[in-house]
Amino acid sequence: MPSLFMTPPPRFSKQEVSALLQSDFNIEGNISELYSDRDQVFIISQPNEDLILKISNPAEKRSILELQDAAADHIMKNDPEIRVPRTRGEIIQCERKGIRFFVRLINHVRGDLFSDRDPKKSDYEKIGNFLGRFSTALNGFFHDAAIRKDFDWDAGNISHVSERLSLLSSKSDIETVSHFLNNASRFMDQLKTDLRTCVIHNDGNEHNILVNNNKKAIGIIDFGDMIHSYQALEPAVCMAYIAMSSTDPLESILAFTRGYHSCFELNESEIRSMVYLMTIRLSITVIMASWRKKLFPENKYLTISEKPAWVLLRKLKKSDLAFWEDALVHSMRN
Repeated sequence: MPSLFMTPPPRFSKQEVSALLQSDFNIEGNISELYSDRDQVFIISQPNEDLILKISNPAEKRSILELQDAAADHIMKNDPEIRVPRTRGEIIQCERKGIRFFVRLINHVRGDLFSDRDPKKSDYEKIGNFLGRFSTALNGFFHDAAIRKDFDWDAGNISHVSERLSLLSSKSDIETVSHFLNNASRFMDQLKTDLRTCVIHNDGNEHNILVNNNKKAIGIIDFGDMIHSYQALEPAVCMAYIAMSSTDPLESILAFTRGYHSCFELNESEIRSMVYLMTIRLSITVIMASWRKKLFPENKYLTISEKPAWVLLRKLKKSDLAFWEDALVHSMRN
């Protein structure tokens, strides 16, 4: 099967979407397209409610969509106040110019993106609370499709990330990322037996976490990168995005991790591992941007985090990550 990240996203026109809605879902509404990495997503505005129509990348497996739906059901069963996207009806299959696509109608999860609300340090602790609560709700969930061998966004698979180094554009860039891969590999080999694994959202960032008018996190969207990996990777992913956008990365991360740990307790090895998993997530971010912007130069969404990720990686290269480890452990003990 072709690579999910090398396959062009769907390119349905609004007229085609309108016809699809009427023929397969028997609904009408005003159609607006939303940004998407590899799929095509529309919001369907109706008098009584808004819905999301998601046309998946043609390289996407049906089992990955079923994984997302099963995870959402599990979360709603355990914590129904967490707002998550849920498929309305069945996943349908359609063809366009000989190419197969899976299409879903999904409830519109209302809320503001955390990234749009000018977050302060105190807000990061609230986000940590929410993501810890989310991990609690997802705890115990498993689905065969979450075992995604060599999935490009799995920061727990350091050897696979290492194989992608040649996608970077310069020797200097390769040396910078190699520095973090080597550090992480040494650390993870020492403590791997203490690190729990489970199914995680794997993309809990400020563009996917929704907040209300009081900046209270109320929901999370975009389950497309779900994977079975390290439990500690869940908060580490969010740490990477917080650090990229903060003027004081360490203090913001400490606030976030205190909030997470208060709702979902981590052991000391997991706490220490988060620093290294964060650097691997940042490394994947720059590798994927370097690779995919050449494949799809018109998609500016692919490079949204590339520059801040490089800035942070170069800053972290000059930092003592053992100090960051100790700061995290101390913060969560107090």
